[in-house]
Amino acid sequence: MINKRRIYWICQIGGWSIYGFSNLFLLSTAKTLTLSDITGQIISTAFYILITHFLRLLVIKRNWLGNSWPILIPKVIFSTFLVGIIDYFFLLALQYSLGTLMKSDFSFETMSANVLISWTLTFIWALIYFTFHYFERYNKSLQFEATINEIELNNLKSQLNPHFIFNALNSIRALVDENPSKSKIAITQLSNILRYSLILDKKKLIPFQDELQTVKDYLALETIRFEERLKTEFQIHPDSYLYMVPPMMIQTLVENGIKHGVSNLKHGGHIKVTTEVKNNTLMVQIRNSGSYKNGVVSPNGGYGLQNTKRRLKLIYGSGASFKIANEGTNMVLTELKFPETI
Repeated sequence: MINKRRIYWICQIGGWSIYGFSNLFLLSTAKTLTLSDITGQIISTAFYILITHFLRLLVIKRNWLGNSWPILIPKVIFSTFLVGIIDYFFLLALQYSLGTLMKSDFSFETMSANVLISWTLTFIWALIYFTFHYFERYNKSLQFEATINEIELNNLKSQLNPHFIFNALNSIRALVDENPSKSKIAITQLSNILRYSLILDKKKLIPFQDELQTVKDYLALETIRFEERLKTEFQIHPDSYLYMVPPMMIQTLVENGIKHGVSNLKHGGHIKVTTEVKNNTLMVQIRNSGSYKNGVVSPNGGYGLQNTKRRLKLIYGSGASFKIANEGTNMVLTELKFPETI
C-alpha cells in the first residue's frame, strides 16, 4: 500500500510539472524557446510546488479540514488570492534576475491578469486538495458507521460483561453494611464505567487519561471481589496523556486478562499496565498472570482479539498494531501501539 505522504508528493510534483511543461509547449508554438524561458518556467513551477505546499501546512496547522464549507470557502478564497499576489511579485523578481523585465509588467492590466491566473491555479489546487480529503473522510465515516453496530454487538460481552456487572453489584452489596463509605466509592466507580461505555457509539477516539481512569475504576471493583488474590500495578509515561485511544479498548483487554488469566488461578495473580512513548507512538503493555494456550482464541471470544484488531484496522488502517503472547511460563503480554492522532 502506497504511503499517503508519497502519493501527495507524486501528485504535487507531477501535477505542477505537467503544468510547467504545458506552458513551455504553448510558448514553443509561438516562438523559439530561449534558455531564459526554460529556466524561468522551471523556477516558476518549483515556486508553485513550494507555495502550495506551505498552504497545505497552514491548512493542517489551522485545522481547516475540520471547518464546515461556509467557513472554509472564504478562507480558501482569501488565502489563494494572497498566493496570487505573492506570485506576481515573485514573477517580477524572477524576470528582473533573468533580464526579461519590461515596463509593461508593472501595468495594472498585467498585474491583474497575472494575479487572476495565479489565483485561479491555486484555487483549483485547493479545490482538488479539499475535495480529496472530503471524500476520503466521508468514505471512512460511512465505513465506520456501517460497521460500528456490528462491532458493538461483538464487543458487548467483553466491554460490559454481564458477569462483571453482576459480580460488582454483589461485591458492593456485601460492602454496604461492612464499609458504607467504601461501598459509595464502589458505586461511583461502577456508574463511571457504565456512563463511559455509552460514548462508544459517539466517539471514535477519546483522551488516554479517560480510558486509564476507566481501567482503574474497573480494577478497583475487581479488587473488592478478589481481595488479596488480585494485585494491580501501573507505570504510565507522562507523554501518554497527549494521545487519543479508542474507548473501552484497553479496559476490554484488561478485563479479559482477569477473566481468562487471573480468575483461573487458585492463588490469584497480577495485572500490570505500562505505557511508553517512542517515535511518536504510544505503546501500551498489559501483563496478566496466566497462560495464552497455543495462541488459540477460545470460542467465547477470549482476549477479544478479533474485535480489537478490527477496531484498530478501521480507525488507524495500518498505523496501529496489536499482539498477544506468553511472556515466560506464567505471564501473558498484550501489547497495543497507537500512532499520533490522525
